[in-house]
Amino acid sequence: MKSTDTVFISLVCVCTLFAGCEAPVDRSGNEPMQEFWFVEESKRRGVDFIHQSGHREKHLLPEITGSGVALTDVNGDGWLDIYFVQSGSLLEEDAQPNQLFLNLGEGQFEMRGNANGLADRGYGMGVAAGDYDNDGDNDIFVTNVGENKMFRNNGAGLFADVTNESGLGDTQWGTSAAFLDLDRDGDLDLYHANYLHWKLEIELDCFGSGVLTYCPPINYQAPAIDRMYRNDGGGSFTDITRQAGINASFGNGFGVVGADFDHNGYIDVFVANDLTVNQLWMNRGDLRFVDESMTRGSGVDGFGTAKAGMGVVSSDPDQDGDFDILVVNLTGESDSFFRNEGTHFTDSTSEIGLSAPSRRYTRFGVVMADFDNDGQLDLYEANGGVSPVDLGAEDIYAEPNTLFRGLPDGRFEEVEPQGGTLESLVHTSRGVGIGDLDNDGGLDLVVVNRDARAYVLMNRFANRGNWIAFSLLNQHGSDAIGAVITLIRDGHRVYGSVQPEGSYLSSNDPRVHFGLGSAASVEDVRVLWPTGEIEEFGDFNSGSFVTLRMGDGSPSKWTR
Repeated sequence: MKSTDTVFISLVCVCTLFAGCEAPVDRSGNEPMQEFWFVEESKRRGVDFIHQSGHREKHLLPEITGSGVALTDVNGDGWLDIYFVQSGSLLEEDAQPNQLFLNLGEGQFEMRGNANGLADRGYGMGVAAGDYDNDGDNDIFVTNVGENKMFRNNGAGLFADVTNESGLGDTQWGTSAAFLDLDRDGDLDLYHANYLHWKLEIELDCFGSGVLTYCPPINYQAPAIDRMYRNDGGGSFTDITRQAGINASFGNGFGVVGADFDHNGYIDVFVANDLTVNQLWMNRGDLRFVDESMTRGSGVDGFGTAKAGMGVVSSDPDQDGDFDILVVNLTGESDSFFRNEGTHFTDSTSEIGLSAPSRRYTRFGVVMADFDNDGQLDLYEANGGVSPVDLGAEDIYAEPNTLFRGLPDGRFEEVEPQGGTLESLVHTSRGVGIGDLDNDGGLDLVVVNRDARAYVLMNRFANRGNWIAFSLLNQHGSDAIGAVITLIRDGHRVYGSVQPEGSYLSSNDPRVHFGLGSAASVEDVRVLWPTGEIEEFGDFNSGSFVTLRMGDGSPSKWTR
């Protein structure tokens, strides 16, 4: 295969299944029967993070929301590390800190003392990873109930608290966050959602199933305005929430994702709001935004209902060149799949088969990715109640997670056993991060569970298809967040993007992964960079991680 000399390709051999986890064999001589997709290996991998909500007697609303996780390479060694955000305690000062687990290679981890400078002790919520200072390494932003924190990476995976210098220490209840180049100037700006105006003094008593429990957000009647910050360079940001128009609407913000939904060349921002209308901030250039969620059909579902939006993912499962939106909601409410029609969105939840099966549980974390590498995007949802589910259980909010296989006709069907694991895993799950932890070409999951040990779900799908993954780097050697890549796979053009944000309170592997099925190569790879340049890079063989650097390709035109 031909490719440019400036492109670095690292071939990776696909590892075999671990002993004891082989797919069952049909002794009649037929092919092995597929019975699981993932194996929970947190102990084997050296990851022993246990989330702490801090709940004692009184039900304080932040305690039920959980926290997130970041899968990001903090020290530049080519392996994804895991950074857990710890909630802690709203009443005690000596709370447990956030934790960092360094990947020693092949998906084996070691916890770092003081989390290499990331051991924040605020009541933690969400996390975003990105290179805000363009020095070639990933920095970390953490949202809290209280002051948010910004940590600068020194290049060796050691961090310094630069919250004051950066100007990012908002003191509200921050949730999901996203680093995005909103003005196409080559550096990362920041958007983060806020949930509601909350403090101990306004806490309420509510009942569910006849017992004291957590109140819904509408009881407080205090939705908060999100925050948008412009990167000024030199390590500082300016709060442009009002100038940008973000104060024009507000809600109980949980999930955040960015994409150029209308193809005008600027990154837009979608916010999933809890029991309030979602927001779709359309970027009009010059850092001016207009909320067009209602006029474009993504503010409420097809029946006009503002659902309990939790997590959100944006991808292109129908591979038509624009990015759709999936929002997960409360039990009794279906997911909301908003299909991008170019000028507007349509609620196509029933069309893709999720209307009925998604209603059973309360969903928070959500990822859409090709786990079996067959060329179709699959769907994983992390579930857990906000009101008691089973009063007789040790964890009264616990629910099983769910996995849906993507079908060629665009629909999803639920995988059995539930959640894709032979082992029954039932906890109150919240944040989910996705990435290839052992670099074997299969996408793995890390799930944060409220008041329980986190899952490390290693992809053990038998007979996975071929694959290829791309690191898209800007002129500074940083992940080009917001870049879009397109290629021809098995005669069909497909699309992906560098999108670490999304899910719920979490940050994902920035590498763009494509399952290829039986295809041995991809053709006509092109990249649309966040600053507007378009380059083509040629053809590549499957089974490799490929690094594409801005400026190393040939000028090209975009195609849809």
